[in-house]
Amino acid sequence: MRLYCESNDRFDYLIETEEIDYRHPLIEQAVTALRTDSMTETEKVKTTFEFVRDEISHSWDLQSKRITRTASEAMQHKEGICYAKSNLLAALLRVQGIPTGFCYQRLTIGDTPDTGYCIHALNGVYLSAEQKWIRLDARGNKAGVQAEFDVNAEKLAFPVRPQYGERDYPVIYTRPNNKTMKALQRNSDCLYMYLHDLPKEL
Repeated sequence: MRLYCESNDRFDYLIETEEIDYRHPLIEQAVTALRTDSMTETEKVKTTFEFVRDEISHSWDLQSKRITRTASEAMQHKEGICYAKSNLLAALLRVQGIPTGFCYQRLTIGDTPDTGYCIHALNGVYLSAEQKWIRLDARGNKAGVQAEFDVNAEKLAFPVRPQYGERDYPVIYTRPNNKTMKALQRNSDCLYMYLHDLPKEL
């Protein structure tokens, strides 16, 4: 799939926002622990992606009711759904000067359309050495879900199944989608939100 940037100015993919609060001490501490001076930019992206994927749990996998929204909240509690985890990955990369945006898919909540639909968040990251944007999904691996870092071929958590009404959105956005952030703000029980109150369309 061909990706399209919402903005042609890469600086727009480096800004700090309320949700991407990369000046928070927890974010700065995490970056200090993750990177070394000898790392290439590509190595920094891979290491950071794998940290968010593997060390920050998906709240549904934990069956946790806690809702995290900002990057620092996901970092503090070591959990979040894809909306919070994508905020965290964006914060950890943007603070290192690596342009990072937000990408979305429309997926079934369960295995089949009768379970309903939801919007799933992942990230678009610009690799200057490759001179291209790639999509990375830090949702978290489990049985049947295996997302990897690969500059040559996408290995996302969820391949889209058009026959089930699923779709990829091709735009790399500069900010997290407003509907996804509002879902996190208005709910107090993550398990209820996950099943009943996630946006179904962008």
